[in-house]
Amino acid sequence: MNIFIDPAYTVYYQNELFNAENKQLNRDDTLAPFIRMHSQASKKDLIVQTADFLYANEDVNIAGDYYSFGLFHNLDSLLKKKNVCLKAFVVFEPPVVAPSLYKYLPILTEHFEAVYVHNTVGDGYSLQGVNEHKLKKLYWPQPYNNVIENYWNRENRLNRIVVINGNHKPASYKGELYSKRIEVMAQLNKENWVDLYGRDWDKWWSRVSLWLPYWKNRSELMSIYKGACSSKLEILSQYNFSLCFENMAMEGYITEKIFDGFYAGTVPIYLGAKDIQQWIPENTYIDFRNFKTISDLIQYLNGLSSKNLQDYKENARIFLQSDEGLKYYNGIENIIGINDVIHGTIEL
Repeated sequence: MNIFIDPAYTVYYQNELFNAENKQLNRDDTLAPFIRMHSQASKKDLIVQTADFLYANEDVNIAGDYYSFGLFHNLDSLLKKKNVCLKAFVVFEPPVVAPSLYKYLPILTEHFEAVYVHNTVGDGYSLQGVNEHKLKKLYWPQPYNNVIENYWNRENRLNRIVVINGNHKPASYKGELYSKRIEVMAQLNKENWVDLYGRDWDKWWSRVSLWLPYWKNRSELMSIYKGACSSKLEILSQYNFSLCFENMAMEGYITEKIFDGFYAGTVPIYLGAKDIQQWIPENTYIDFRNFKTISDLIQYLNGLSSKNLQDYKENARIFLQSDEGLKYYNGIENIIGINDVIHGTIEL
């Protein structure tokens, strides 16, 4: 049986989605969920390829199951292949990043057996014309089901907050947290409490910098900017805390950001999913909404003992290995429908 996967970007074509040796695309083992799924499928004599191999085959009778992780520009040609079953479409990005995907939800739920979204209740997007029966909750696939010991055990950390984000601006502005992230970084800098890593913050001439929050706070951003990083986990492991703001405030929208902190033993200061406590235990992270001012947050952080920090870290470890944590670890396998997933930890 053939399984064809359209990745979020065409750079993953030619089966690069399953290539552990591609250090650029597989930084910090971000491709591990796909690689695990590919390995499991091979054991069941399933042939898994990226969808460019399907498009290159002009045989309209080719048979197989098709999954898209964000691309839908080939939908018309797919509908002509009568033996190709459109199994699932996965919407990873929130509406502030990819509003067009949510605009086309009625069409996607018409043609696909299932459409995975962060929440199925229409928070942040419209359900008008959408076949709600086909919507399923997305658990953002994670590479590990345990902490990464060599990072997690790191001592002599900086008692500061680190931010690892690229410089971007939202495609849509309703509910976006890009500007909030910038605002909070600027406020933290006034207290000498934050360092910033990521691409393109110094590129004032770039399109992503052409919006007011960036220019209003540019001098503050440049004073804390440390440049890009080759490994998020390596940088995170040098700090006690990470500013973990999602790109949007939306129910169920939980990405890799908070998990990266768990793996590296860095306590996330979280803002994003409105219902975060429903999905991730409250004793594993610091909820930014609990503080009226930045001064209140800093006072709380200063008051944490080494035991308090260790408790946060231990609670995160327990969560990663729990049934609820494994829903994220097994995210790809559950979407594709492959059973008997491997539960061992991937070693770096």
